[in-house]
Amino acid sequence: MKNIKVLSWTILIVLALVWGTSFILIKRGLEVYSAGEVGALRILAACFFLLPVSLPKLRKLSARHLKLLLGIGMLGSFIPAFLFALGQTQLDSGITGVLNGLTPVFVLLVGALFFKQKFEKAKYLGVALAFVGTAILLFSGSDNGLSGFNYYAIFIVLATVCYGTNLNIIKYYLADLNAVVITGVSILLVGPFAGIYLLVGTEFSEKLATTPGAVEALGYVSLLGVMSTSIALILFNKLVQITTPIFSSMVTYLIPIVALTWGILDGEKLVTSQLLAIAAILAGVFITNRGKKKTT
Repeated sequence: MKNIKVLSWTILIVLALVWGTSFILIKRGLEVYSAGEVGALRILAACFFLLPVSLPKLRKLSARHLKLLLGIGMLGSFIPAFLFALGQTQLDSGITGVLNGLTPVFVLLVGALFFKQKFEKAKYLGVALAFVGTAILLFSGSDNGLSGFNYYAIFIVLATVCYGTNLNIIKYYLADLNAVVITGVSILLVGPFAGIYLLVGTEFSEKLATTPGAVEALGYVSLLGVMSTSIALILFNKLVQITTPIFSSMVTYLIPIVALTWGILDGEKLVTSQLLAIAAILAGVFITNRGKKKTT
């Protein structure tokens, strides 16, 4: 039991560090590449890394599984990769990490709206707090007041909606598949779209050959794909197996802390209105994650 406890905490901390570092890696990639290039490179890196898992399983899956996995690949990986990169062209990495914490809120809302999942009335308070915090971040200026609407934050919110929808689809329609297989095959199916976009719709090859720092930026984005999209999922699945859902959900609160820490170390600054918004979002996520949701 002592060894399992040590292992559980080790995995939890590693997960928080890996996922919390994702946003600074996106920022580094954007120093050279466009948002579309960063998104496509992230998917391709994860796709190639997971080939040993995904290729052997591909032929064993039914047509129904493949159709669902294509949708999972789009909602859970492809679209969010582009949305996060696009949002971070005008958002600090730390703020992006906090907005990413909205995922459990949208898991709850999408489950209630489209999958007839019921939850305690008290959780409405958590949802309301999270959305109030998000609204403040959308309008926060650099002078502790409210300024113009920063619609780039909407891209991050949309990405968390995709994650919330994706997780509900997996729960209700793909419960018979291993989570690692779901991730590997779903990314394999969307990988060609990322490759075609990168070769046809971008100047990636030219930038890689001529732009200073392009190879280093490619390394950052490749690390993002391998660590955050691939290895982190395997670790999270292991954590779910050896602990409780409540313990596993603690990573939701640690990721924003890591993301904000990286942002501050990189020179990003937080004003009072943003700190209040962050506190509201984290409180909302805590309330929505607390206890067990009721299901029909």
